[in-house]
Amino acid sequence: MWKYIIAMNNLSRVYFFKIFATIIFWCIPLLFFPKEWLQSFGFPKQETYMFVRMLGWAYLALCVGYFNGLLASLKGIKLKGPIYVGLVSNGGACLYLSYYAVLGTWNNWGSAIQFIGWSSIIATFLITLGLFVFGMLGTDEN
Repeated sequence: MWKYIIAMNNLSRVYFFKIFATIIFWCIPLLFFPKEWLQSFGFPKQETYMFVRMLGWAYLALCVGYFNGLLASLKGIKLKGPIYVGLVSNGGACLYLSYYAVLGTWNNWGSAIQFIGWSSIIATFLITLGLFVFGMLGTDEN
C-alpha cells in the first residue's frame, strides 16, 4: 500500500490523508460507537446523540466528495469543487477548534476527546495548507 501512496502526487496524498483520518477518527466513532463508549471517552452526556450521528453522516458525505477529488487527481485532473469544499470545511474547522481550545472548552472532557481535538486542529491545518498549496496554487511535484 505504501508504494501506491508514495507514487501519488501531492494533492492525491492530501485527499487520501483527509479521507482516511476523517473515516477513522470521526465517521466511525460518531456513527457506530455506542453512547456509553462516547461518554467513556469523555463526550458530554446527551439525552439523544441524534445530532452527533448526523454529523458522522455529514463527514462521510464530505469523504464522498473528497474521494471524487482523489480519483480525478490520480489522473492529473484538479476538480475545483472538492478543493473549495475542503478549504472551507478544514479551514473553518481549524479556526473553530482552535478558538474553543484556547478558551479551554474541552479541558474537563476525557483525554481521548482532548487528544482527538488537538490532533484535529493540526490535521485540519495541514489539510487546508495542502489543498491551498497543491490544489489552488497548483504546486504539485512528486
